[in-house]
Amino acid sequence: MRTSPDVGGARLDLAGTRSFTDPGAGAVRRAAITDYTTTWLRQVWADATGGRAIPGVALAAVGSLGRGEPGPLSDLDLVLLHDGRSLGNGELVTFADRLWYPIWDAKVRLDHSVRTLTECRRVGADDLAAGVGLLDIAPVAGDEELVAAIRATLAHDWRAAVRKRLPSLVADVEARHARFGDLSQSIEPDLKEANGGLRDMTVLRALVAGWLTDRPHGGVDAAYATLLDVRDALHVVTGRSRDRLGREDHDAVAALLGFPDSDDLLTLVSSSARTVAYALDSTMRRAGQSQRARTLRVGPRRPHLRSLGYGVYEHDGEAVLSGVRTSDPMLPLRTAAVAAGAGLPLAPQTLTNLAEADPLPTPWPPLARELFTDLLAAGPGLIPVWEGLHSVGIIDRWLPEWAAVDSRPQRNAVHRHTVDRHLLETVVEAGTLVRDVARPDLLLLSALLHDIGKVAGAHDHSHQGAAIAAGVVARLGLDEADATLVVRMVREHLTLIELATRRDQSDPATIAAVWEAAGGDSDGLDLLRALTVADAKAAGPAAWTEWRATLLTSLVGAARAAAPGASDAAVVAESVTELPADVGFLVADGRPHVSITPLGGAFQVEVYDRDRLGLFADTAGLFAALSLTVRSAVLRTIDGVAANEWIVESPSGDMPDSARIARSLEQLARGDRSPLGALERRRAYARAGTDRSIAQARAFVIPDAATAATVIEVRGPDRIGLLHDLGVTLAKAGLSVHSAHIATYAGQTLDTFYLTEYGGAPLTPGKVAATVAAMIDCCDKPALAR
Repeated sequence: MRTSPDVGGARLDLAGTRSFTDPGAGAVRRAAITDYTTTWLRQVWADATGGRAIPGVALAAVGSLGRGEPGPLSDLDLVLLHDGRSLGNGELVTFADRLWYPIWDAKVRLDHSVRTLTECRRVGADDLAAGVGLLDIAPVAGDEELVAAIRATLAHDWRAAVRKRLPSLVADVEARHARFGDLSQSIEPDLKEANGGLRDMTVLRALVAGWLTDRPHGGVDAAYATLLDVRDALHVVTGRSRDRLGREDHDAVAALLGFPDSDDLLTLVSSSARTVAYALDSTMRRAGQSQRARTLRVGPRRPHLRSLGYGVYEHDGEAVLSGVRTSDPMLPLRTAAVAAGAGLPLAPQTLTNLAEADPLPTPWPPLARELFTDLLAAGPGLIPVWEGLHSVGIIDRWLPEWAAVDSRPQRNAVHRHTVDRHLLETVVEAGTLVRDVARPDLLLLSALLHDIGKVAGAHDHSHQGAAIAAGVVARLGLDEADATLVVRMVREHLTLIELATRRDQSDPATIAAVWEAAGGDSDGLDLLRALTVADAKAAGPAAWTEWRATLLTSLVGAARAAAPGASDAAVVAESVTELPADVGFLVADGRPHVSITPLGGAFQVEVYDRDRLGLFADTAGLFAALSLTVRSAVLRTIDGVAANEWIVESPSGDMPDSARIARSLEQLARGDRSPLGALERRRAYARAGTDRSIAQARAFVIPDAATAATVIEVRGPDRIGLLHDLGVTLAKAGLSVHSAHIATYAGQTLDTFYLTEYGGAPLTPGKVAATVAAMIDCCDKPALAR
């Protein structure tokens, strides 16, 4: 009687003799396991047949053996194929038992079936997962022509039906990912079923086999091979057929694969999973586009493009570039900000083109910083765009420090993401808090960098991160005050929550520590509090509980109440200057004077005109009508003449026409509103398909900021024509804008108005209340209501 072999042990021994560290060793190891397993199965076949050939009958493999990539202890998925004529039913059952029992006796886990071509086709049509698996069917023993014919027929069936089955395939993938989670973000990942796992590569190949899309390029094959190597090592160190990499196995698997510690292993696993996940996501989009393109049309097919501005278009669910100079160093920033703001991923070819752009100068110019914070302010749309930029190396060019935290695991139980993903999630959370701070741009930069010090070997990531952040903000070109503030935020980002949860809030020393961390500044405290909240929310539910939120609110309130000379930072009015000599005569004749100076991608527009009720609204509306984006503005009144300085950006890149602006202002002063006609057209286009929900802007009085005017600050989301609407609101209330400080940070406005009654007196308390309410109402109402 033949003794059953220990096939599992033999495959483990075979795997153990092959290197797990040499380049290419994994493919050699899996080829050896495939050869051994196939040779043994052919012997089982020979024993079952008695050495005689049986036409129309064959043994085939699907799954990992069919693909030629089995692990040391992978299950066998075998199909006994027959033509329905060579063996009778009784003979077929007896013959199948002679095949399956030796495999079971060898302690090999087996998934088996007996099918004809018709039955294979029926299973493939009824069961989507089985249909995908049958595409990998490969001969093991017996009639190879039968296997080849069935394989060809199943592939034909798949190609014929895949377009109709694509929605179901996508739904199945999404359901599996929801069940097993994101491999790249898990400390104990499922290497097979999770998002970015081995199963996703099978789906990707099925999409390609359906002729819906091309094979993805880049490092996806190397990433897939890495995941297979980790699975093989997991089999060897556990002696079991496992796909979940448990904590208890981290060190042994890392040692077998030659990593100095398990964090390096998890970093590589996370990075590889992200590459596979991104490749599948991109391939599924390509497949969906191919499916939608298969419609009967008369005449040439033309892509449907919707302009997003700056040469960026939406095409079939992706952001693409058209007709732009790809060498422009600002192009990747601008394109990414537009795409993320629209919630669209960047198309693969667009990413390739962006990677060819010239590098940004060091330090970055102001426009580059503004575009970068616009990108950070995009909300959830930031993450897929960032992943795309990272895949082609653009993020590493912008932030070389990012590589040290890329895919870095976090073993703290409260964290649910890798370091790099946590930083992005914190930026997204911070984007919901921008109206709580005076400088949203610095909040977003601090959120992006707050854990940049969580690198290998770091003992105090806050202080190490502050040193790294100092280099980053210097390269970004922040001025000394802003750079110091961001570095302080990175260094102190844990201070508030630690004081709130670990110190006596009634102790003066605790309050003193709060103000020291905030730099003794109220705005700094606002920033630190917002960063603390965003960091905790991004970490996960264990880090942000109702109890911790209550403690933090209580601590900040106690600190504000105990602040020496407590008051909000006053806005300092601009000092009065003299008018240029040639301007007064022009303005006296009723002719506005406009001069424009290029500022490295933006433009400084100086406007001199007779001061009048509604001038601010008219100028802001005119800029919006001309598709100019206002970045900042300072308004002054000198001897009855409005001397206004605006910083604007032109989406087309062309310098604004100063003569046209002057003529339009003159028309508006005469009551001719035609120059603002384009503003309503822009608003109508922007309103299409947008969310018109209430935005909940904020407006409040800054006490003691001025003696001759009432100072009101407005914070809210920017939109087309917002400054014009605010100006109209103030003009309708009969108020003069004595001075205004307009700024847009990361898609959020921070507008401070020095207001007086038309006669020059500060506002009465009743007027203040009505004005604040009117300004909030103006910001919150959709433009459609005007």
